[in-house]
Amino acid sequence: MADTAPKPAEHTLNIRKPYFDMIADGAKTIEVRVGYPKIRKITAGDTLRISCGEDILTTRVTQVNEYESFKAMLDAEGEAAIGGPGMSHDELLMAIRSIYPPDKEALGVFALHLTPLPG
Repeated sequence: MADTAPKPAEHTLNIRKPYFDMIADGAKTIEVRVGYPKIRKITAGDTLRISCGEDILTTRVTQVNEYESFKAMLDAEGEAAIGGPGMSHDELLMAIRSIYPPDKEALGVFALHLTPLPG
């Protein structure tokens, strides 16, 4: 019997330097994005190449959770894995909303759980 399971896809995202460094250091294991069509295509098992300038980090997506708002996502996922060491829930919420205005948040909020791949 032939294996008809789809092969994991590869995706690339650009990320700001402080967040790139936190993923590289293992401190940030969840990348937060809004529901753009390209983000909605990412599924567990896919490879996610994260780039910041010339630097590239390859990760595996282990889980994808969708939420109706950043607040709902933070309530469920917690701050530390998202990149808020030392930041309160409200401070991290304000930081995320400074990146994504309300019209982008309305597209849906995605928590991409990542694990680094050797390379």
